[in-house]
Amino acid sequence: MSKQVDNVNRKDLPPAEQAFELIHAIMHLHRAQQLRGLPEGPSELSHMEGKALGFIARHPGATQSELVTRSRRDKAQIARLIGHLRERGLIETQVDAQDRRSQRLQLSAAGQRLHETQQERWRKLARQGMASLSAEENRLLVALLQKVEQSLREDADTGNA
Repeated sequence: MSKQVDNVNRKDLPPAEQAFELIHAIMHLHRAQQLRGLPEGPSELSHMEGKALGFIARHPGATQSELVTRSRRDKAQIARLIGHLRERGLIETQVDAQDRRSQRLQLSAAGQRLHETQQERWRKLARQGMASLSAEENRLLVALLQKVEQSLREDADTGNA
């Protein structure tokens, strides 16, 4: 695994490209380690299912349509994903009182426990990844990444991306 990361982070790239290669590699390592740490194992919960579980946890009562909009996936893909999460007992649905065609999504008790496990694992990995930096280096890294994010958002807003 380490050898793959070393090949990705080539020193011959311009600094801007090298920075984004590193960010990309870090996110892949983080995601792989997070999935590996789940009690059900990586094959039990896909990346998209984990993202959907997180969205529903942050937005209890959200609809499938809202999840489609947020995830930028097609309706059929989200319907299958919701079906899988329901079959596993991780989410529950309720018919919307105003629109009987719409179903409101919420985590079940099992889904809430799994989400909390994911969140704790995420926090632990974040602390582990930043442990070699001082408090000042942590603050500086966050500030720099916020500037990069803001630049990309501004470009996206003006249509330059």
